Amino acid sequence: QVQLVESGGGLVQAGASLRLSCAASGLTRTTYAMAWFRQAPGKEREFVATISWSGGSTGYADSVKGRFTISRDNAKNTWYLQMNSLKPEDTAVYYCAAGGRAIATVEEYTHWGQGTQVTVSP
Repeated sequence: QVQLVESGGGLVQAGASLRLSCAASGLTRTTYAMAWFRQAPGKEREFVATISWSGGSTGYADSVKGRFTISRDNAKNTWYLQMNSLKPEDTAVYYCAAGGRAIATVEEYTHWGQGTQVTVSP
């Protein structure tokens, strides 16, 4: 059974940094693309960042480009989201996901974590 477990969320002030981690277990293959999505109250889940299985290709939402960095360590079955210069509008539940292709579409991802809350105060 595939399990994705996020960690690293919390409450920070605007301008601070956080690093989210997602640990995977039970994956039947290593060639998964990985991604982060987020969902704020009353809003739909939105794409944040994605990375190919090799790590050679990444993609970001325009709203986080230049501030967030996605990375992965396949040896540890873990991937990360480094979030710098956080803004109040980054407040959301952040989900990690595994899928076939490193694209920005929710439907591409077949396995999801339970989410971790990130709250950024003004």
